[in-house]
Amino acid sequence: MATSLEARGLTVELPTRSGWVRPVNEVSFTLEEGETLGIVGESGSGKTMLALALMGLEPPGARRKGEIWLRGRAANGNGAAVKPDPIERVGENLVTAAPAEMRSVRGGEIAMIFQEPMTALNPVVRIGAQIEEAIRVHRPQLGGREIRRLAHEALERAAIPEPSARAHQYPHQLSGGLRQRAMIAMALSAGPRVLIADEPTTALDVTVQRQILDLLLLLRRELQLSLLFITHDFGVVAQIADRVAVMYAGRVVEDGPASEVLRHPRHPYTAGLLRAAPRIAREKLVAIPGAVPPLGSLPAGCAFGPRCAQHVPECDAAMPELIPAAGAGETHRARCILVR
Repeated sequence: MATSLEARGLTVELPTRSGWVRPVNEVSFTLEEGETLGIVGESGSGKTMLALALMGLEPPGARRKGEIWLRGRAANGNGAAVKPDPIERVGENLVTAAPAEMRSVRGGEIAMIFQEPMTALNPVVRIGAQIEEAIRVHRPQLGGREIRRLAHEALERAAIPEPSARAHQYPHQLSGGLRQRAMIAMALSAGPRVLIADEPTTALDVTVQRQILDLLLLLRRELQLSLLFITHDFGVVAQIADRVAVMYAGRVVEDGPASEVLRHPRHPYTAGLLRAAPRIAREKLVAIPGAVPPLGSLPAGCAFGPRCAQHVPECDAAMPELIPAAGAGETHRARCILVR
């Protein structure tokens, strides 16, 4: 299976009064063609900053290090692959890409669904016009009639009822579920191959959550999308992800096949998140004590050490490496001395 997106040692540094902090710290992963990778962690673990860094939307003054490799080439507005040029492009490092090049990649090859559509959508511009703008930026050669047709198709693809009527409405006139569908339509309107979804089901009721997840799974299959799905909900991960990466204090502390990580977590943090997650069976929920430490005052060694029930002095010696878990094969890794 071909790789669509790969990060190698990706780091984001932000300036603070006490010095530089790293909300994303040497994160590496691969996202295969047609695959869904779930990124899981508490608030403050670095999930959203990772997504923004992949899009080149990190805050002003931030520094990016490492590599982000985008493989293959874009699709057209209908989701079909663009005919290759005579010279095949093997990829491009988005960390070093020029701003103009990054603007063409953003939306055209990698798109993002933001966590809160009411703040991501322009409140004074009609839904249809916002989708048309996204298409016009990446396909300026098209005429107005063709752009409107593609915008209408994008709304239909996102399963929005009465798309012609919805296109003339403003964001505040739509329900939360319809606004999220409009965001999906806009994200896919220029035919990207990689879609980043930043907690797209947050603040939606359970029935609408299920509809949005089913829609994303359907679009992933139909358009052969590679999906990076950010969430704090392991229940959602179980439904949608092929693989999962668990983040804590800016680092990946465990990754592997979703089914394996959910059944046999190897990092105490992952196990703690699972114990704290609501389940259908009547079981007592066990919260993880404490909170994610401030990035400017991380403890020595393992960042999770002060909250870990299995903490031993060796945990404070140095940050553990992300290594294969014993007996789990090379595909399931954890950043913990207990997995040796």
